[in-house]
Order: sequence, then C-alpha cells, then structure tokens
Amino acid sequence: MARIAGVDIPDEKRLFIGLTYIFGIGRTLATKVCEAVGIDPNRKLKELSDEELSRLRDHIERNYKVEGDLRRELSENIKRLIDIRCYRGLRHLAGLPVRGQRTRSNARTRKGPRKTVGTKKGKRSKKKG
Repeated sequence: MARIAGVDIPDEKRLFIGLTYIFGIGRTLATKVCEAVGIDPNRKLKELSDEELSRLRDHIERNYKVEGDLRRELSENIKRLIDIRCYRGLRHLAGLPVRGQRTRSNARTRKGPRKTVGTKKGKRSKKKG
C-alpha cells in the first residue's frame, strides 16, 4: 500500500480512483493531478515506481490542501459562522439544513430520527348520573 498525505491507498486500484481515498481529492482533481505529474491515471498503484510516487506525493503536498488541514479549515469556517451568529451559523448550531432546503418533510439526515409528538392519556372522568 502506498501512503500519500497520511492515507493508505490500495495497490489494486487504478491511480485516479485510489487518490479519491484522500479527503479533498475527488475524481476530477485526481485526474488533473495525474496529468500534472505526467502519470497515466489508469495505471494501477502497484505498477508505479518509487520515483513516480514521490513526485505524486510532493505535488499533492505542495499544491493542495487535503486531509487534516482541509478538515481543520472547514471546522474553523463553521465555528466562525456560529460565533458571529449569522443565519447559517444558527442553522449549524440547531442541526438543521443550512442551504435552504425544506424541513416540513424530509431533512431527516440533519434532524435525526422522528420524535413523535402527541397527547398524553390522563385519567378518565366518571360520569355523574
């Protein structure tokens, strides 16, 4: 297994698919990285030489923010929104959808499982008569 940006990438995968295991790199960016380094994206990772792997590793570390740095930046951005108490920050704080989606139906991923709201049964009053 090759290790790039602190992530183990399986040897059996094609290069552009294997790179997507890294947080912050999707298929499009993986293909662009392969082109920039000059490696065929369809080659399997085990076919790459150590020199090619080091070129790939260096290119990613120099040009892109990935893994821990990217996660940290995203969490700081959300924390900043919450601190300034803007609408998006309040939605994050309440655990509701942030980007304008409807919440009357759906939004279960953000809201969690349904909480049933109903009336509580009390003692029945006896009829006088």
